[in-house]
Amino acid sequence: MLKIHHFRNATFIIETEQDVILVDPMLGPKGIMPPFTFFRAKARKNPTVSLPDSCNDILQKVTHCLVTHRHPDHLDTAAIRFLKEKMIPVTCSYKDEKILKKKGLKVVNSLSYKKKTAFLDGIIEGIPAKHGYGFIAKPMGNVMGFYMELPNQPSIYISSDTIYTEAVDEVLKQYKPEITVVAAGSAQFDLFSPVLMTLDDILTFVRNSPGKVIANHLEAINHCPTTRKGLRETLEKHGLSDKVYIPQDGEVLAF
Repeated sequence: MLKIHHFRNATFIIETEQDVILVDPMLGPKGIMPPFTFFRAKARKNPTVSLPDSCNDILQKVTHCLVTHRHPDHLDTAAIRFLKEKMIPVTCSYKDEKILKKKGLKVVNSLSYKKKTAFLDGIIEGIPAKHGYGFIAKPMGNVMGFYMELPNQPSIYISSDTIYTEAVDEVLKQYKPEITVVAAGSAQFDLFSPVLMTLDDILTFVRNSPGKVIANHLEAINHCPTTRKGLRETLEKHGLSDKVYIPQDGEVLAF
């Protein structure tokens, strides 16, 4: 059995019988970071919600960590401290390897895009991601999604912070992951275009996903306008709600 423990935002854990894999840890207290938008949405400090107490037990069992990119809502100061203290093996993009090592993290896997690498008796592959529409994608920096096949477990695609691209489409249609995770908050700063998928592109992602979809990156960062309720209503309108899990913070999904 595979379990997904949703913490908040893009932070979750993949638990198998052998391993406990932490993904994009944002572990600091509520309100420790400044607002990411001041005018488009209410200027609340981030994260806007606390980490659920129910996550503490499984967090202490973490054996590995995946980092899709270095933005503070995916790897914050508290997470860096946790990973260093526990000496958790980290897998990341080759573009982030040097700086994460300088921060004291134990990087054991440095992935290139579109290249399969051995991982926990299975494979992991770095998938290209584009963090925004148009001009904004370049200053947002590099991001890497992950496709994984672990022994006796459903295959998983973690899109990370991306818009819908040819690379995303290819993974969904050719790799046919049994579980997909999509960043669904439609994040946007005060200026420029959205930096995550719009609702229309989220619908495309769901339609093209061959298996179950987990929607995260919701209701934890102040520049993400899409709510769980709004997303659920949109999915219901298009007949897609049965295909998508929208977990509450602290919720555990079993596959």
